[in-house]
Amino acid sequence: MLHVVTGAAGFIGSRLIAALNHAGITEILAVDDLQDGAKVKNLAVADIADYLDRREFLSQLETGRLDGGIEAILHQGACSDTMENDGRYVMETNYAYSKALFDWCQDEEVPLIYASSAAVYGTGKEFGETRENEEPLNVYAYSKYLFDQYVRKRSQEGGSQAAAQVAGLRYFNVYGPNEAHKGRMASVAFHAFNQFRAEGRVKLFVGSDGYEDGGQQRDFVHVDDVVSVNLWLLEHREVSGIFNAGTGRAQTFNDVAAAVVNTIEGFDLSIEELIEKNFIEYIPFPPQLVGKYQSYTQADLSRLREAGYEGSFRSVEEGVAGYVRELMKMKS
Repeated sequence: MLHVVTGAAGFIGSRLIAALNHAGITEILAVDDLQDGAKVKNLAVADIADYLDRREFLSQLETGRLDGGIEAILHQGACSDTMENDGRYVMETNYAYSKALFDWCQDEEVPLIYASSAAVYGTGKEFGETRENEEPLNVYAYSKYLFDQYVRKRSQEGGSQAAAQVAGLRYFNVYGPNEAHKGRMASVAFHAFNQFRAEGRVKLFVGSDGYEDGGQQRDFVHVDDVVSVNLWLLEHREVSGIFNAGTGRAQTFNDVAAAVVNTIEGFDLSIEELIEKNFIEYIPFPPQLVGKYQSYTQADLSRLREAGYEGSFRSVEEGVAGYVRELMKMKS
């Protein structure tokens, strides 16, 4: 029986396959779109049973060729560019494709664990997984929001529970290994590392929405911590629902920059000292992001904890420092 991972060559998908391999699982069907061939190196060290293009995978599901052969689907594949303006492409990739997987999984009673996003909360300040907190600001966020609504509706049709486990994870700001191919959509930590290595300083936005320079706060979560939530759900198939996947702590962009610089240089300087030494520079806030920017996010983990998940999540100081050390080894 195959464990299917979509978005397998991508950031979270490739780390998920690595974790499955570590757990002794190698009967894995890797599904992705390798039009961007740069992603393939994320799969080069993976132990998998087979690879299928995302379109061919859907075709094989629809023709019944994979009936009875799939243990679970871990659906990480998506267009994750929050600045993508081609709404038709985003909706086909993120919404229509996900609906097809959900319908097949319910028909075949196969667990589906899928990637949602904290982008569905927009500029709100409440992050519980309820409809009143959801206000997507771009087509990417809308595609994730709409699929969550589809799952909610279909899972409760006729007053009955879903035929098989279906669990969505609203990822907050994920960072860590295997994200280099994401370009502008890579994490703040990744960009800060490269900026400091190239220019000797980290560039952050000036203050916005009432926050001081670099003081905007996000819930920054290490990729391996969200992978751990995926694996826990895979082991607890009685758990269904939509859950936040973050640390439950909001930390500033300044905190991320400080962790990057201090780790590279072996310092233990405060943010104020780093600013004074010009290791952190503030740049104008992009006009195109005004009114469309999440200046504050913090995962409410109540529902995940109530479901039974007891795992811990790394702080920026711990997680970013460890990530930077890995990047330094790769660059040396």
